[in-house]
Amino acid sequence: MTDSPLTVCDTPEELTAAWLTAALGTAGVATPVTASRFERVGTGQMGTSYRLWLEYADPEAAAAEGAPATLVAKMAAGDAATRAVIGDGYRNEVSFYQELADTLAVRTPRCWYADITDDNTCFVLLLDDLAPATPGDQVRGCSVEEATHAVINLAGLHGPRWRDEALLELPWLSRHEREGAEFYAQVLAGAIPTFLDRFGDRMAAEDPTTLGEVPEHLADWLLTRPERFAVIHGDYRPDNLMFPAHGPGVSAVDWQTLALGLPGRDVGYFLATSLEVPVRREHERSLVGAYHEALIAHGVDDFTLEECFEDYRLGVVQGPLITVLGAVYATDPTEASDAMFTAMITRSLAAIRDLRPFDLLE
Repeated sequence: MTDSPLTVCDTPEELTAAWLTAALGTAGVATPVTASRFERVGTGQMGTSYRLWLEYADPEAAAAEGAPATLVAKMAAGDAATRAVIGDGYRNEVSFYQELADTLAVRTPRCWYADITDDNTCFVLLLDDLAPATPGDQVRGCSVEEATHAVINLAGLHGPRWRDEALLELPWLSRHEREGAEFYAQVLAGAIPTFLDRFGDRMAAEDPTTLGEVPEHLADWLLTRPERFAVIHGDYRPDNLMFPAHGPGVSAVDWQTLALGLPGRDVGYFLATSLEVPVRREHERSLVGAYHEALIAHGVDDFTLEECFEDYRLGVVQGPLITVLGAVYATDPTEASDAMFTAMITRSLAAIRDLRPFDLLE
């Protein structure tokens, strides 16, 4: 939490001009906000987001200070029971902006204010409005050019604090131990029948068999290569990326799945779920190479390209893990979300068959 006496707002109506003036004041904006209006943006189920338009007492002074004309406010969503379940995710995102973002090179919205209640069920983030950049489309997937920009940005997340043992001291940043890894394997095994009931007829004939083999290896997979760790996004894919109309400025958003883990999990998950299978097969080595080159530029000098590609192979298992649990436990499924999950599961299971990640487990 911050030391601010401000209330942690729970509705956009609470984001008054006086409140916004105080919040932006913590970021060095001295010019008072005199009025604001908001509208809902995005379709997130783990939180709600609103675009804010701000008016200042002295527009010229505000502009000279660099004060934002618009912001995106991200807040909690759902009833108390739902918030209690996903509160750790809220804590992760707020803590990312409070404690980590400035120490990394990943492109993400600037955070002007962040606070959360002690029970992690109510939070508010004031973030840069990245418009006119737009989120990617999971079903369409990424072009090779978009994927190249995305993996280079991913190296900016992993590289600056590669194997930084100070990260192990952050109590809110989780890392799997054996008991927790085995629990995840059990949860995934229990969710697969429900997932197949909904999606089995959308999948390739061999997909259910491939999916059924994942839980028996999952605990060992989650614990492998513990000496190579970094901050990982956990759900790095087109829907959680903002792409500019032109140029390389892709930005990552939605940090609720943040963790410590094998960096290749982010790379494998992104490429396996975000590229059409033939495109991934043709370009995966060059894309992993672009990521590796960017890591080197961030000072990672103890990691070969061969090791990087092996970690990418391992990382593709993140695809079915996130997809199955996301689909089974999502609220208010729609045809659009079902199409998203279908694209993710079919692409990632094809990647598992192609890359044989479990052969790499010790």
